[in-house]
Amino acid sequence: MSANYKSVFDIIGPVMIGPSSSHTAGAVAIGQAARQVFHEPVLGIEVHYYESFAQTHLGHGTDYAIISGVLGFDPADARVPEAVTIARQQGIQVHFIEETGVSPVGHPNTAIVQLKNAKRQIRLTGCSIGGGTIEVRQVQFDGFNIKPPGSLPLVLARMTPSLATQFVQRLGQFTGINHRHQYTAGTQTLFEYSLNQRLRVTEQRQLQQLVPDLIYL
Repeated sequence: MSANYKSVFDIIGPVMIGPSSSHTAGAVAIGQAARQVFHEPVLGIEVHYYESFAQTHLGHGTDYAIISGVLGFDPADARVPEAVTIARQQGIQVHFIEETGVSPVGHPNTAIVQLKNAKRQIRLTGCSIGGGTIEVRQVQFDGFNIKPPGSLPLVLARMTPSLATQFVQRLGQFTGINHRHQYTAGTQTLFEYSLNQRLRVTEQRQLQQLVPDLIYL
């Protein structure tokens, strides 16, 4: 499997939590990605499904898979099938919406996950492309509208342009950078880096020491 993509199988091996790797295992990874972007207690989860996801999410376990990812459950956790119930028991509002139109990003297994609490909300558009592997096509948060190339791993780092040079030098010691882009929202600047291989935990920690406000997908 290409290191350019994130799969739950990278974490747990060839264990599948439902009848379809695209509709369940990949859905866990989409929920996990949204959780990593939000990185706060969640009070509301709204999931918009498109095309194949809209037609089959109930039968293929996509609902509980995405919610389990948002809750931070390991994909092999026995609680995964009960994730929707558990979320609601925790006071989290959960809504699933079957969209009738085509995917806004051109993939049949598309889910848009919106997470919110009293202070903020984020919106992540993910596609499950097979074998538990996902792409992230759009991320909206804190005034930023990020449109990465899709493939993972991906680093989003909020920092000053002067620090970005040092950050890229450090990042380049760990992995190659396939794509980079800079975004602004008000007075803030965010840098996007698409990587050609996944970072080790120790490498992630070194980067976060340099830039604490970092999202790694």
